[in-house]
Amino acid sequence: MRLFKWLTGTVSGLMLVSCVTINIYFPAAAAEKAADIIIEDVWGPETQPQQVPDEEEQNQSFILPHKDIAASLFNWLIPQAQAAQANININSPAINALQAQMKARHDNLKPYYDNGAIGLTNNGLITLHDAKAISLKDRNKVNGLVAEENKDRKALYAEIARANGHPEWQDDIQDTFAKRWISNAAKGWWYQQGGSWKQK
Repeated sequence: MRLFKWLTGTVSGLMLVSCVTINIYFPAAAAEKAADIIIEDVWGPETQPQQVPDEEEQNQSFILPHKDIAASLFNWLIPQAQAAQANININSPAINALQAQMKARHDNLKPYYDNGAIGLTNNGLITLHDAKAISLKDRNKVNGLVAEENKDRKALYAEIARANGHPEWQDDIQDTFAKRWISNAAKGWWYQQGGSWKQK
């Protein structure tokens, strides 16, 4: 009887933990792959996609001895919880519209990435890097392009989080994109890292 109660309590507790995991689990590997898809579409062939670790290599936690009955149940429940959030949806009308706007704008931004006038920030946005590389007559235009791009990027991160039913993921989405914009940047482009500028 005691063993039955212990097993019942253990299973109930593990089910509760697995439910919590479903609510808080952020699928980092899936988010990176989704970001790469959008970035490659927006930037085109100059992007340099990087390999990301398999999902099995990430988010491994709560490792317990396999000989323990509770651990065996736990190790079965947690992957099921993670699998429930294994994908990132990037196909909503709002996301598609933002992506199309950014893709169309990129033709105007690319020359300024190429000459170092603008660069990638470490928080998933863009900013002026070398104003001297922009002619006086073009500075207002470039400032406007940067402001529009940043507005769309912020909206994109928020929409992806909403499309996946987790608005609280917005910061994680933005952080993921920040890393992937830099990883996929073309050779010669500038980006921020650790408070300083670096060139690909």
